[in-house]
Amino acid sequence: MKTSLRVLLAGVGFCVAASFPLALSTAAYASAESKLKAYDSDHDGTLDEKEVTAAAGTTFDALDTDHDGTLTIKELQGRLSKADFKAGDPDNDKTLSKDEFVAIVVKAFKTADPDSDGTLDAKEMKSKAGLVVVRLLK
Repeated sequence: MKTSLRVLLAGVGFCVAASFPLALSTAAYASAESKLKAYDSDHDGTLDEKEVTAAAGTTFDALDTDHDGTLTIKELQGRLSKADFKAGDPDNDKTLSKDEFVAIVVKAFKTADPDSDGTLDAKEMKSKAGLVVVRLLK
């Protein structure tokens, strides 16, 4: 009896754990769609580098809660790992200027553009690399 209960509970736990990434992916995909719509200023169904750069500037301004013109790892609210933060901080001052943050976002944009056409469409935004752009701009 105890073994059956363990097997049942293990099965329930597996089902819950297996469905969690699906729910997370659905939310991430919805976020990708909303970012595409929000920042697609020319309404062509894609984001180009100019649109992503503008979005990065807007995001930077919103995150700069102390209005000192820089972002700390804390102000980034989990958008970058410590290693990625350090890599994006070439002057090693432990903050990101707006230019440094925008450079990180543009690099992520270029990585998410595998066909190198200079735009991200909905499919590219929902890719693993595209979701990095979405996370940076959320």
